[in-house]
Amino acid sequence: MEHFTIATVAEQNPDFRRVLWTGKHTQLVVMTIPPGGEIGEEVHEVDQILTFVSGVGKAIVSGQTRNVVHGDLVAVPAGHKHNFVNAGPNPLVLYTVYGPPEHADGAVHKTKAEADRLEEAGKDEPPQS
Repeated sequence: MEHFTIATVAEQNPDFRRVLWTGKHTQLVVMTIPPGGEIGEEVHEVDQILTFVSGVGKAIVSGQTRNVVHGDLVAVPAGHKHNFVNAGPNPLVLYTVYGPPEHADGAVHKTKAEADRLEEAGKDEPPQS
């Protein structure tokens, strides 16, 4: 069993992306998006559920935009274009669950640039089941 006080773990995460746990069918990741930053427009082949812990942002999913704040949850079905943008002066902190896993088990990406570079190099692949 893994146990997390998830809001605290997410708030203490200094990295853009950190994989906390990877199972056979799902993966738990915390993210910290700096002021003026974004996750970046993308489309996954997996479902993604994002829960916001602190900060303010914009969720853009399939052309629809919504404001997001502490306590909000956004579900992104596989195949839908999406982006999440920090719209405030403080970090936008969240945790997300991918089903199935989307990133390498134990991956830590200090910045979005590092995350993008590793993904493009094929060094952020999810485990094969």
